[in-house]
Order: sequence, then structure tokens, then C-alpha cells
Amino acid sequence: MTERIALDLPDGRILDVQVSGPADGALLIWHHGTPGCSYQGLEKQRALHSRGVRYASYSRAGAAGSTRNPGRSVADVAADMAAVADHLGAETFLTGGQSGGGPHALATGAVLPDRVLAVLAVCAVKPYAGQPDFLDSMGADNIEEFGLALQGEEELLPFLQKERAGILEADAEGVIRTLDNLLPDVDRATLTSELGEDIIRNLQGGVEELYGWMDDDLAFTRDWGFALDDITVPTYLWQGSEDLMVPFHHGEWLAEHIPGVVAHLEPGEGHLSIQVRMFERMVDEVLAHVPR
Repeated sequence: MTERIALDLPDGRILDVQVSGPADGALLIWHHGTPGCSYQGLEKQRALHSRGVRYASYSRAGAAGSTRNPGRSVADVAADMAAVADHLGAETFLTGGQSGGGPHALATGAVLPDRVLAVLAVCAVKPYAGQPDFLDSMGADNIEEFGLALQGEEELLPFLQKERAGILEADAEGVIRTLDNLLPDVDRATLTSELGEDIIRNLQGGVEELYGWMDDDLAFTRDWGFALDDITVPTYLWQGSEDLMVPFHHGEWLAEHIPGVVAHLEPGEGHLSIQVRMFERMVDEVLAHVPR
């Protein structure tokens, strides 16, 4: 059973949270991609619940069900995650995220080192600031999207509105058409598999409201509000060589700049396929840091 919570935050905002799994299990808070939402896919639930993990997900500020936090930095998510853990009675927790959720998972570990047991970052973008090759090897849509993000929200919002129309109520083939230049063959196959439905539902929920998507993009192109050197907790990084949404060189760079990181730079995997095929291995690595 999945419980949905409209969580009152200390600053007056509301955060949409979903929780499933054993109430006495180790807590893992998951950061969705960009765009994304609190939707919990069945495969993630099965993998986590079978390992006795309590699974919490949420919609980032500005996404459906969560109050916008204009001008937020990547680091600002940590306070929201502390509030989620407090509400669930967890002094310590694991955290992970994929794609646009990766930097937010890293931020949570950096800002809350006394509470985060381990961090999992899957296909995470690297910082934009000071990285002139940030857009190299990205699909054309992502290049356009980040270019508009640099110009500000007035320029970015019309692009997101157009993309939203192609994602809402689309089936797998429709999503593939919309994301055409961002999907290598290995990811196309993932979207048309049974597991693809979970990915599509999370994506569609993430575009119901556009401010979460937009504010993620804006935050990625600014200072993140923390330094990677601030990360002192065990951190695991996964990246696929065929990824067109977050190119392989992002993972390589992060592997070189996160202190003590354990990096899995996987040949032949895409942005979506790596999350589906290797999720259980990812979970087992971070679970090793839960005190027995």
C-alpha cells in the first residue's frame, strides 16, 4: 500500500510525498528526474520492499502537488528532505536520484552528512558553471532547452509548454516521437517494455505543472549552492555510455570530482536502460551502509 502525504513544510509550502514499504524499514528517499513526480513505479517498489526498505518519493517544489519555491538552488532540496525524514520519524536515511534527481541526491548528502547514510546518483548532470563542454554530445532538444534556461524563465517556459503537449496522454510510441533525438536504441527498447509504463507515468506526472521542470533547469545552470568537495558520505555513481540526455562525459567528470566516489561507468547502457537493468545492484550497494 502506498500512502500519499501533503507535507506541511516549515516555510509554509506543501510537498507532495508518497511512502510505501515496511514502516520499520531503513528509509530511502528518492529524487525523481527532470521532469518527474512522486509516482512510485511497481518495479522500484518490488526491489525496495523485498529488501525491507521503506520507500519515500516526492514531487520537487513546483511540480504537481508541491508548492513552488521560486529561485531555488539545487542545495535547497536538503531542507525539504530533512522535513520528510522528520515526518517519517527517521533520524538517518539513504538517498538516491536519477537524471535531474542526481544533483539533488548529491546535495542532500552534502548538506545533511549527519543524517544521510549513503548517496546514489544515476545519470546525474554535472554543474554547468565553469564547464564549457556541458552541452557536448547532448541531444538537440536538451541543447535547446538549456540554451533557453540560460536566457531565463520567460524564454524557457514556451519551449516546455510545447514539449508538455507531446508527453501528456501519449503512449510509449508517442513519448519516443517526442523525445526522438534523446533516445538511443537501448532506451527506446526500455520504453516499449513492460517497465516503460512506469517511466512514462512518472514523466507525465512531472509535466502536469511546469514550474518544477522549469525551476530544475534554471537551478542546474546556476551555482548549485554546495560544492562537490562538501560530500563526505559514501557516494555511488552510475552512468551509461550511450546516454544522450546526460552524456557519458558528465559521469566521467563527476567520478573525478566527488571525494571517494564509487563509479560505475557502464558501456552500452542508456539513460533509461541503466536505471531499469541495474537498479537492484545499485540498491544493494547503498544498503550496505545501513547499520545492522
